[in-house]
Amino acid sequence: MPFARLLEQEMTKFLYDQAEGLRGLMSRQINLGSRVITLAGGVKGIGKTTLAVNMAAVLAEKGKRVLLIDENPCPNNIGARFGLKTRFDFLHAINQDRRLDQVVLQGAENIFVLSAFRGIAALSSLSALEQNRLVTNFSQLTESIDVILIDTAMAGETQVLPLSLASEQVLIVISGSAASLTGAYALIKMMSQEYAKQNFMIFINKVDTIQSAYAVFENFSNVVQQYLSVSLELAGYAQSDQRINQANRMCQPVINLFSSSQTANYFRQLADNVMFSPCVEQYKGEVHGFMQRLIHTCHLSMANFTV
Repeated sequence: MPFARLLEQEMTKFLYDQAEGLRGLMSRQINLGSRVITLAGGVKGIGKTTLAVNMAAVLAEKGKRVLLIDENPCPNNIGARFGLKTRFDFLHAINQDRRLDQVVLQGAENIFVLSAFRGIAALSSLSALEQNRLVTNFSQLTESIDVILIDTAMAGETQVLPLSLASEQVLIVISGSAASLTGAYALIKMMSQEYAKQNFMIFINKVDTIQSAYAVFENFSNVVQQYLSVSLELAGYAQSDQRINQANRMCQPVINLFSSSQTANYFRQLADNVMFSPCVEQYKGEVHGFMQRLIHTCHLSMANFTV
């Protein structure tokens, strides 16, 4: 058997065993599917939006109701990936121009999209009464939501820091490029040293070979753990694939259009690994308490931190 194929099988087996080994532990915990997960990266174009869309599609297939909070502007945001036209956003709800349920769009069965390109920065200026109203409305909106996936923006002003700090899990997306690794390291350093965030999941995207994925994670992990007191967990990897671009142009997740492809399996494995990973930083209230946590973290002095 060719070495590359053998290596791919070993890495796939490692990721599968990692998820399987956690199922027993997680099955003893209450409300397994309730999670808030932020996707972040050090550079633009790293593939976070593609991962968010396909993770949501995988979870929706499993019967989970997913809310995608999208911090990216048009034309390459999550709404566009589902062929949705966004007329109202989070800021309209904050200003009470529209109800919160009126600004949330349905992207597909069990998938909902909240455009938050505007609005998050306004949370820190709300009065106590306005905060309570928003928290109550958001809690009502998310009564039936199992998972919140947050796609942070990486250009211009971004709220990646408070969004990440308010989440139970942070998934850092990297590639083999120097800019990607440098940006991801800076992001992890800021969250760990300044705000005591210690657990991060890593996804290696757009690699050419399985060997490259192994090498990127090992080298990045060695550097990070040499200088920072954090825990890194490999969540998965994906090779470059033109079918991703084709699916994006057709406003569909890869797992819907190319369900039997290896790329679709990469995304399925990612979703399993994230959901079955032990959630070290669990918050009481989970999904329903997210807005309260986000309001608090938006008062941080580094609320407009960018990489």
